[in-house]
Amino acid sequence: MRNKKIFFVCLIVIIVVAIIFFAVFKFCNYKNVQMGNTIVDKTLQEIEEYILNISSYEAEIELTVESNKNTNKYVINQKYSAPNIASQKIIEPKNIEGLTIKYDGANLEISNSKLNLNTIYENYTYIADNILWLSDFIENYKTNNGTITEENGVIIMETKCGENKYSMYEKLYIDRNANKISKLIIEDENKNSKIYITYNKIEIGSLTKENVLAFKEIVIEEKDI
Repeated sequence: MRNKKIFFVCLIVIIVVAIIFFAVFKFCNYKNVQMGNTIVDKTLQEIEEYILNISSYEAEIELTVESNKNTNKYVINQKYSAPNIASQKIIEPKNIEGLTIKYDGANLEISNSKLNLNTIYENYTYIADNILWLSDFIENYKTNNGTITEENGVIIMETKCGENKYSMYEKLYIDRNANKISKLIIEDENKNSKIYITYNKIEIGSLTKENVLAFKEIVIEEKDI
């Protein structure tokens, strides 16, 4: 009987350790951008081609918006699947936590159960102009013949993003040694940073249209990250 008890105790310990290991492994793989093989030895052209061929991604970003009067900061979860399926959910600040925006290629839905909000805009055509999205940067880079350079292990892809004097230029930073996309900066006509996006977590190439549109509202008692 004692041997059986010892056996079951050992079995439970093994299962718990396995679960913890799997959870840690999954978190670590999600936290780093999935660049395939390491980019340490890849050429700038190979890295450029990889970025420009991203077809889907999920990211947790820290967004800082600078204006003449103040600075606003947000934490946002984004999901995107080509060619134009997108959704994002506010994690912080608390007063708009859970605000969710979904675009299914035709209609835009804005919802938040805490604010009793649920609005749908049919045949919405302006989602492609959203400069907060990595996909928007990619399209601008292709259209405006962006450039790519490297300095001290940091790769910078630059492009013009439009004629708006407050958001005219974009720079995407890729950390070669850390093997990940690190940040996206939007600059005004004088090359002053106005929008600063830090990629806390980003996973590339794992989403379908259904995954993107499957966002659920944040439960008030929990925090969905």
